[in-house]
Amino acid sequence: MKKYIENNISNMLSDLKQLVSFNSVYAEDEKPFGSQNRKVLDKALEIFKEKGLETKNLDYYCGYGQTGEGDETIGILAHLDVVPAGEGWNSDPFEMVEKDGYVYGRGVTDDKGAVIAGLYAIKYLLDTGYKFKKKVRLIVGCNEESGSECIKYYVSKEGHIDYGFTPDADFPGIYGEKGMVGGIFAFDSDKILDIKGGDASNVVCKKVKATLKENSFDVKVLSDFFKENNIEYTLEDNELTVFGKAAHASTPDLGVNAINYLMVGLYKAGINDKGVDNFVKHIGLDLHGESLGLEEVKDDVTNSSVNIGIAFKEGNKICLSVDCRFPIKTNKDIVVPYFEKMENFKLYRAVNPLYFDVNSPFIKALNKAYQDVTGDYDSKMEAIGGGTYAKSINNCIAFGPEFAGETPKIHDANESLSIESLKKATEIYIEAIKNLNEL
Repeated sequence: MKKYIENNISNMLSDLKQLVSFNSVYAEDEKPFGSQNRKVLDKALEIFKEKGLETKNLDYYCGYGQTGEGDETIGILAHLDVVPAGEGWNSDPFEMVEKDGYVYGRGVTDDKGAVIAGLYAIKYLLDTGYKFKKKVRLIVGCNEESGSECIKYYVSKEGHIDYGFTPDADFPGIYGEKGMVGGIFAFDSDKILDIKGGDASNVVCKKVKATLKENSFDVKVLSDFFKENNIEYTLEDNELTVFGKAAHASTPDLGVNAINYLMVGLYKAGINDKGVDNFVKHIGLDLHGESLGLEEVKDDVTNSSVNIGIAFKEGNKICLSVDCRFPIKTNKDIVVPYFEKMENFKLYRAVNPLYFDVNSPFIKALNKAYQDVTGDYDSKMEAIGGGTYAKSINNCIAFGPEFAGETPKIHDANESLSIESLKKATEIYIEAIKNLNEL
């Protein structure tokens, strides 16, 4: 198995490079998710077919490559869409480069590299004459980063899977995913004349720029606040730019949110704006919904997180996106009312958590695959704040492709993938398919 993967690694990287070349961010230029997502799906299905899989395009929402037989289906669910590249790259984010045992490009880890790992796991089994008792489908969607409508569409057309995993998180696996609440906090302001910042609602904002009414705040107080908190900023002709550090919305502690600091800084500098006052009262610099009261709904496994990802002006309104992840042992009906305390908050998404028993045969089959390949019997499956396709389809958990200690910078500049990790993940997925095939 190791020799097979080693012999095929150049082909794997070549296929990955083709997928990375598409700027497959959600767009409205062509339905359902943009022209680049249509093109990357066409390319992926072309690659699948070259590897011996039967392919199907489900109206450009998603598609799949399939082999095997039987009444049951093992699903591997990955996504081809990506978050915006943003600033700060050392190379073209859509021209994959290899350096010192890593490849760099938007989507190399999240999630195009995982597509390739899943594909070559299936190809290995085909090429070695493995007998499938079940069908195996590599399902690739084009809307995971902005709502997962792709997999909902898949379920509406093809139904659920019997067993499966989505390679869109960490090893040794994710038995629980927090619930999600998403919305927009919008307010009128005669002091903030314009605002623009952030790349996506599920990314901690690393840069925001606001045009402010002249003489509407105390410049010295604002400066002192930023210096006390080690926040970089510029202020020129009433245009304030604040810099932070990007991270995934589910782990806001790993980032520094420029929007939060801009709003709190203006509040402390006496801007005297009702919208800013409301924001500081309910959000401020909190990362876990403390001021909203969300500590009341934490459980013994997980807590809540709240991220303000995008700032923009729409009409006369200043708009801030809100992304909350809440504990796996509660539900959306309990959490949503906490956000309704905020004036002018508009809910656009509420999703319940996901939870699996770690002692079920399904979960044990995946855990065994990880342990047999890595020899790691100490690491345990965990619950996370990130959301994956597993919430949108039955009998599925997130499983890899990241290993402990890796920092692939997903959703940030210079996203990377270790070539050795790609090889190892492919080995694990081979064993996982075999184990699920025997259930």
